[in-house]
Parts: sequence; structure tokens; C-alpha cells
Amino acid sequence: MKMKKQLLKGITAIGLFLYTQKTLIIADIHMGYEEAMNKQGVLVPRRQYSETISLLEQTFAELKAYKMPVEKVVINGDLKHEFGTISETEWRNTLGILDFLAKQCKNIVLIKGNHDTILGPIASKRNVAVKDFEVVGDIFICHGDYITDKQELKKAKVLIIGHEHPSVVLRQGGRTEKYKCFLVGKWKGKDLIVMPSFNLTLEGSDVLTEGLLSPFLKDISDFEVFIIGDEGTLDFGRVKELAAQGF
Repeated sequence: MKMKKQLLKGITAIGLFLYTQKTLIIADIHMGYEEAMNKQGVLVPRRQYSETISLLEQTFAELKAYKMPVEKVVINGDLKHEFGTISETEWRNTLGILDFLAKQCKNIVLIKGNHDTILGPIASKRNVAVKDFEVVGDIFICHGDYITDKQELKKAKVLIIGHEHPSVVLRQGGRTEKYKCFLVGKWKGKDLIVMPSFNLTLEGSDVLTEGLLSPFLKDISDFEVFIIGDEGTLDFGRVKELAAQGF
């Protein structure tokens, strides 16, 4: 069973997920990514759906063991991958994920990400709400691809975003390994958590060397890095410290 890690008061990381106030948050599944790669001539095996369902099953079992009940699931953007169409794989697999989640929890919210330009037809098949953001207590959850002027954001004390797909590359000798990670820092006086991508095919973008995507992330040098390992989430210090050490 994975170790859970409190990132902020009342907000716990468990694997690639966040849990707070009986709400489970998932970001950037990008279902259909493998099919899109195949269409471009990149031969990657199509295991994403089965592995995603397997990890969801494992996580809900762990939440039950930890006595962490789930009354709401928030998918924080980019449930699907293709921009301008809904591929056959996306239809079948996204509906399969929603059906699985519906067996665990009746309240499912889809936050619209930049890849979700035509998410509506999928959501309507399962009568699932599509929103620009979700508020849980004093926490504002949005995808993170743009900054809204909503009053709910201004009032919130904590902001949770996806979109960035953060990871870090660790080097030891001639060996390198990339790990998905959470980033925890500040934005305009608010606590900010950046979630890793739930796309199991790719590890994401190295925040130490690659450009940042989200307008919420202008300078992340003081952000704390929490790497997701096989046993749980580990505190690896601040971005500037890792960069200084040559990671």
C-alpha cells in the first residue's frame, strides 16, 4: 500500500492523486494518447486504459484501507487527448473510466482542459457535469491553462492546477531517471499545488530544464518538489536546490 503524504494542511497526496474533504482529484489522463501516437507512426502498445483502470482500483482499495471516504471525484482537465475530434478509443475508454468512477462515487465533475474542446458529447452520455472550475471549501481547482477573473479564485486560500505535467530528472553517474512529481508553492499569496499527469505512458516535462506552460507558474524556484516513487510521495526539497545540485 502506498504511503500517503500531506502536502498542505488537509490535502493529502496518494500516488498520482490528491485527496481533500472527501474529494479525490485526478489531472491530465489524456485518454487516447496512444492511438494518437499510432496515427503519427509511433508504435506504442495500447495499455493505457487497462493500466488506468488497474491503478484506479488499487487507489480506491487503499483509500478504503486508510478510511478515507470519497464522495466526489474531480477530473481536473484533459480527460481526453485529441483536440478537434473524439476518436473511437476516446469514446470507448473515457466512457469506461466514467462508468468505473460512477460505481465508486455518484458525484463526478469534469473540469474542462485545453484538450477538452469537444468533451460535452462524452459527458452528456453519462450525465456528468462539465465545469471551468470546482470549489471545495477554500480550495479552487482549475486546469491551469489560463487565469480566470472569477471571484471564487480571489476568495480561495488554496489553488490546485494540472496542465503542467511536472516531473524531474534525477541523475547519478551515467544513469538518469524521470519521476512524476507534485509542486507546492505560492501564487499571489495563495498556496498552489501543481498535480502530475495521470497519463501513464509519459512521465511529463522536466521542470528543472524545460519551459513552463501554465500562466500561474512564472517562477518556481522556491516551489517544493514531491517526487512520486514506488512506495509513495517523497519530499526532495526546492526546485532551486535540485537545480543547484545539478539534477
